[in-house]
Amino acid sequence: MKFITFQLPTGEEKAGWLHQEKMAVDMHELSNGELPSTLLEFLQKHEFYTSVLNKWLDILTEEQKGVYRLQEVKLSAPVPRPVSIRDFYAFEQHVKSARIKRGLDIVPEWYNFPVFYFTNHLSVRGPDDVIAIPPNCSELDFELEIACVIGKQGRNIPAERAKDYIFGFCIMNDWSARNLQREEMKVGLGPAKGKDFATSLGPYLVTADEMEKYRKDMHYQLKMTAEINGRQVSEGNAGDLYFTFGQMIERASSGVTLYPGEVIGSGTVGSGCILELGTDVHPWLKQSDEVSLSIDGLGILVNRIEESG
Repeated sequence: MKFITFQLPTGEEKAGWLHQEKMAVDMHELSNGELPSTLLEFLQKHEFYTSVLNKWLDILTEEQKGVYRLQEVKLSAPVPRPVSIRDFYAFEQHVKSARIKRGLDIVPEWYNFPVFYFTNHLSVRGPDDVIAIPPNCSELDFELEIACVIGKQGRNIPAERAKDYIFGFCIMNDWSARNLQREEMKVGLGPAKGKDFATSLGPYLVTADEMEKYRKDMHYQLKMTAEINGRQVSEGNAGDLYFTFGQMIERASSGVTLYPGEVIGSGTVGSGCILELGTDVHPWLKQSDEVSLSIDGLGILVNRIEESG
């Protein structure tokens, strides 16, 4: 199932699901208030709400209230205000390539456990949103990632049980101001201003059961591509993750409680950013550039760049 958050022409924000790939369903309006008005509320009690949802699915028609044609609405990030966003660093190819660019070897500690940073969960962007170039940024970059969203509270979760805590998956673009990031991380802390201005999520939150057909052992075999202005510049696969989402969740939940609505990002897939590709493949992003990320089963996430915000 594909869960969505969307805006009506009036600007009102609604939440629900995509029906038959052509209709946006406002679950709160359709259900006369039995279902919540935000996806975050749904996630917090999704086991209960799913049984209510199934009742309404059985009688759903395109003529019912709360059902809109997809072209009449604008999709937002599926979880516009997540509880938190942890972004990991879990693709070995990306880590190696990025460090080689800086004349560095991969540190042996990287192989010991998955590491992450917290990014700004209040700067989330959705499909077709404009990304403003942050002040003093001369090297704007995209990052092609896959993310999962937690659907069940848990603490000290073993990797082999982590699948039970994942509600679904979406595409993630961890926008990066490379010149700012490079300078601030010399201090030994961060990233901070090099990352906190925008993170795109979307276009849908696809439930974990729908992604099972792509799973092989503990990995998901999903082709991941990036295009800039209609030209493909990158291709990778989620199956190349060195650390699985189970291992990431085990690490994130060690001594800490995870809550529904928290986002876990994979980190950049190998070759999934200009930093790795090199500016001979494509220069740093600029005004009017359009970045399109695609992952098997998760759709296409498109954003356009505008001048400094």
